[in-house]
Amino acid sequence: MYGVKEQLRAELDQIEADGLTKHERLITTPQSSHIATTAGEALNFCANNYLGLANHPDVVVAAREALDEWGFGMASVRFICGTQTQHRDLEKAIADFVGTEDSILFPSCFDANGAIFEVLLTAEDAVISDELNHASIIDGVRLSKAQRFRYKNRDLADLRAQLEATKEAGARRVLIVTDGAFSMDGYLAPLEEICDLAEEFGAMVMVDDSHATGFIGQGGRGSHEACGVMDRVDVMTGTLGKALGGGSGGYVAAHQEVVDLLKQRARPYLFSNAVAPSVVAGSMKALEIARDSDEPRRVLRRNAELFRELMTEAGFELLPGEHPIVPVMFPGEDGARKASQIADAMLGKGVYVIAFSYPVVPKGKARIRVQLSAAHSEDDVRACVDAFVAARDEVG
Repeated sequence: MYGVKEQLRAELDQIEADGLTKHERLITTPQSSHIATTAGEALNFCANNYLGLANHPDVVVAAREALDEWGFGMASVRFICGTQTQHRDLEKAIADFVGTEDSILFPSCFDANGAIFEVLLTAEDAVISDELNHASIIDGVRLSKAQRFRYKNRDLADLRAQLEATKEAGARRVLIVTDGAFSMDGYLAPLEEICDLAEEFGAMVMVDDSHATGFIGQGGRGSHEACGVMDRVDVMTGTLGKALGGGSGGYVAAHQEVVDLLKQRARPYLFSNAVAPSVVAGSMKALEIARDSDEPRRVLRRNAELFRELMTEAGFELLPGEHPIVPVMFPGEDGARKASQIADAMLGKGVYVIAFSYPVVPKGKARIRVQLSAAHSEDDVRACVDAFVAARDEVG
């Protein structure tokens, strides 16, 4: 370690000097719309707890009962002795919900996205990725030997150009991959048009629906339902760590052959512990709630609409949309500083939000990403807007 510690310290000092250090706030309560941190109580508007199921009593009971029935951990990968019947039950339920033949569980969606490209694509093939796709997709693509192409965010003309380029490159198999809902903007991918192009060029389509499964679309089945292409997307990936209970675990849902091949060759599946029994049981209960009840989605939509309406009336700049991710924009050179100061001031007023700036988002497009939940009341939403106004007045 001679000299290495000093080099690492210099790197950390530079991160701090650039204002990019990420500080973890310690929460002293279960995850919910109302939490407590070591700094005090707060309304939580920065969790991925879209349906309010992270501490839902039925989900907690299911997980607790699973500890007695199924034990604490599997201590094995799936293909050795890490598959309980409930693992397969959850996989079948996920596939049925998102409309595919089967699904396969991974420790996280990061692992799911890290597995799929290397298995499906070789050096003879090509992958075309939206420029704003999640980091797990970017890393997964890097692990494959496929030729790599990138298109501008949701830009169909550029996607067509990249498809033409893969054709000229002689790619055997082409996979278009996009987030279903982009986490920093709340925008949905234009999946109908993407599928049209894919069919024209004979390409496959993969969608990461981590910020959509459970609450986007009429039945909450995801962005592909909202866009009317449930039977046209080849591969869906998603997480159990957001709307579906907020635990851990991810999945690939796809044609049977894709799932079967992943079971044989996907390294994160073959060499990682199986998802814990209590997480499987809790996630199954969360999926049942998402599948069988429209009420949480109705409340979530109402909260998002109310927040957008009140913030617009208060003079804040929002990115347009209907997603419960609502970016409050602070453009310009001074935007990053102002967004950070307002977020800090709001925590002092009992509202927990997080500011994002470059390199997480483009330069000059700093924002506070507000995330609504079905667990928020109308009073909670109004309190959040009031805190924004008061913090803006305080910061200037």
